[in-house]
Order: sequence, then C-alpha cells, then structure tokens
Amino acid sequence: MAAESTTFPLSAPSAAAPVLHDRLFDWYDRHARDLPWRRPSTSPYAVLVSEVMLQQTPVARVLPAYAAWLRRWPTVGDLAAATSGDAVRAWGGLGYPRRALRLHATARAVVARHGGRVPSGIDDLLVLPGVGEYTAAAVASFAYGRRHAVLDTNVRRVLARLVRGEAVAPPTLRAGERATATDLLPREPAAAAAWGVALMELGALLCTATGPACTVCPVADVCRWRAAGMPAYAGPPRRRQPWHGTDRQCRGRLLASVRAADEPLPRSALDATWPDVVQRERALAGLVADGLVEIRPDGAVGLPG
Repeated sequence: MAAESTTFPLSAPSAAAPVLHDRLFDWYDRHARDLPWRRPSTSPYAVLVSEVMLQQTPVARVLPAYAAWLRRWPTVGDLAAATSGDAVRAWGGLGYPRRALRLHATARAVVARHGGRVPSGIDDLLVLPGVGEYTAAAVASFAYGRRHAVLDTNVRRVLARLVRGEAVAPPTLRAGERATATDLLPREPAAAAAWGVALMELGALLCTATGPACTVCPVADVCRWRAAGMPAYAGPPRRRQPWHGTDRQCRGRLLASVRAADEPLPRSALDATWPDVVQRERALAGLVADGLVEIRPDGAVGLPG
C-alpha cells in the first residue's frame, strides 16, 4: 500500500470513519490475539482486573498473574473478603504494587455500594479507588458494550500517526485527542467497543513505538504520518525513568522480601536487601506510608491486614 495514495480527508476523521472501520475490523478478525479478557464470557470484574494489571505492564507478564488471581478470587466478593496484604502478596512481580491495594479497595467499594456488581456507568466507575478516565472507559466499553473512546498508549499513538501525522502522542492527553477519538467511533455501541479493542491491537502488533510494520498495516495508505515520510519525533527529550540504584528498586527489593516471608520479618532481616542504610529506611518509610507494609509493635515488618 503506497503512502502517496492517501485519499481520505482525515482532517475530518468522521468522513473517513466507515472505510477505516471496515479495514480495521477485517484485519482484527484475522489477526487478533486470543486473550482471556476479550472472550465473551469474561465478567465485568475480570475485565477490571485485566485493565488494572495491564497498566504499564506487558501482556506476557500479565497473562499468568491474571489467571492465578481469578483462580484465587473468581468474583469481586471473593477479593473483597481477602485482606489487602493477601492482594499485595498475590500481585507478585507485576510492579507498581499500589495497583493491588487499589484493586482490593475497589472490590470492597463495589460490594458496599453496588451489591457486588461492577457498575457500568462512567460516573460510578470514576469514584472507585484508583479508577481513572481510561480504566472507567475501558470497563464500560469492554465489559458492558458502552460507546466510549478508550485511549490507552497504543490507541493514542495510532491516532497521532494516522490523523495528525505525528510519530508519538503528546505526553499528556489533550482534549483534541479525545474529540478525534470520539469522532471516529462507530455509532453502534457494540461496534464502538470492538473498534477500541481493534485500535489497541493495531498499536500493539503493527503500529508499535519503535518498529511500525507499515507494509502490512490495513490503513497505511490513509496514514498522514506515513504520507509525510514518517518524520521522527522532534519535541523536547522524553525522560526515561531510571531504575538501578533508585528508591523504586530499593522498594521493590524490600517488598519482595516481605512478600516472600510467611511471617513478619524482623528489621534486621531486611538489612541484606539493600546496602545503603539511609536509602533503605527511606524506602521502607515510603512502603509504610503507601500502605504496602506495616511495622508491628515488636518492630517486625509484614504485609497489611
């Protein structure tokens, strides 16, 4: 598909939408991955679990954790009945463990406020602990078939290239992005939900951050970025979060040690996890402040609850 064959007026995305829908749906039907949270039998609770786990975490790492989590807590009521420490332990090595606390708190809120049924409305979802705009839209769309623009990293990158001709999306979500994404949604809610998943899959498999496979992309001939010669990102440098030697790494080491122990650990048992005493104590204080660990009256460190 040659870039110079661009014919669709993407300055008005809705004018191109029917053709884009047909092409992307056809591609998705043939190439989509079989992921458990996309199956028709998936409960709204399981969709919520998948969306929280997939935040900043690759699918390959999420798959076993997702399966294990739902084996242990198959319903939102099961999770609500557990302790927050149980949730943190089960989170394992997924990273960003505060997500486990928020998911557990959300389960308790759903039981208390909604009788154990994950709500379908955006407003009700947004007031749940840790549920932001993206997660609320994803649950409403993918679990209940509601018509919402679901803007994750992959979707934002696809639309930045396809509609605006830019290599990457802005660092923070802008109103114009939301408007464009809404303009491109199919009118039928179920089709809109399928469109969101298909856009995500296109970004994950073809329109990737570093190696876009434009030669096999179903919408390459109407992509403004490709038509412009695929210009590189020319904005200010984007910061990469360091890891080695940081408080984040230290926190991870400490939490892993506490999580692996059957009983609360004496403070001395944590000494070997990190050589810098000042940094270790600072990281431990941060874990306590975030509710990820507790210091018992005898000084031992354990999971909450």
